[in-house]
Amino acid sequence: MSDLIQYFDVTGMTCGNCVSRVQKTLAKFAETAIVSLEPQKAVLVNATADLDTLNIALETLGKYRLIAQEPTMLPVASLIESNPPIKSLMPLDLQLSWLKTYQPLLILFSYIFIVCLAVEIVNDSFLLHRFMPHFMAGFFLSFSFFKLLDLKSFASSYAMYDLLAMHAPIYGFIYPFIELGLGMAYVMNAKPFITNLVTVIVMTFSTFGVLKAVLNKQKIRCACLGAVFNLPMSTVTIIEDILMVIMALLMLI
Repeated sequence: MSDLIQYFDVTGMTCGNCVSRVQKTLAKFAETAIVSLEPQKAVLVNATADLDTLNIALETLGKYRLIAQEPTMLPVASLIESNPPIKSLMPLDLQLSWLKTYQPLLILFSYIFIVCLAVEIVNDSFLLHRFMPHFMAGFFLSFSFFKLLDLKSFASSYAMYDLLAMHAPIYGFIYPFIELGLGMAYVMNAKPFITNLVTVIVMTFSTFGVLKAVLNKQKIRCACLGAVFNLPMSTVTIIEDILMVIMALLMLI
């Protein structure tokens, strides 16, 4: 679900008392209102009044005025992810929505990590070069599974940010099978050098598309778990891809 996040510059505030008064007034017209003094900004989540009404309400307090910035529709988690300063102003319940949004991804990574760790425990020792192939296998097999549940929708979403899929949409239909093949290769420990090299190439190229989308602040869905979950594109996606690249590079050494 998306929320209407509206950003405003605020004029007329000089102290903490001003911030408190302005925030209390704006809170009457939105689900959540956050106001800061330095910088003089206001953020409203799902406002129920237009700018003129808000400014009329503020005029009863003093010479306070809102100047609207461009509104946007996006999950609150994406707002927090792309605006760290705002995170410190967000109430705890909105901060927790970030965890709720990325819950499927976090749970999946936890499952893979725990299973791979269990393998190491059974072997009575922890070997990084044994743990990493198992983790990579779990990653690629599970992620390809979710993509293949609705291949057409995944390919459509993937083409919105992947540099190759943009120009060759067929790549979006092929990519889940590449992940499936890599997952099986890690399970069978088949041609480790070639498997890791392909992983580095594929995931590095994928990272460029994700990085471009995040830097351009595109409000699009991340297709890492296919079309099953509505995850916003963010730095979380970049970290996920870079982690796979680093692990594959370590295994090439």
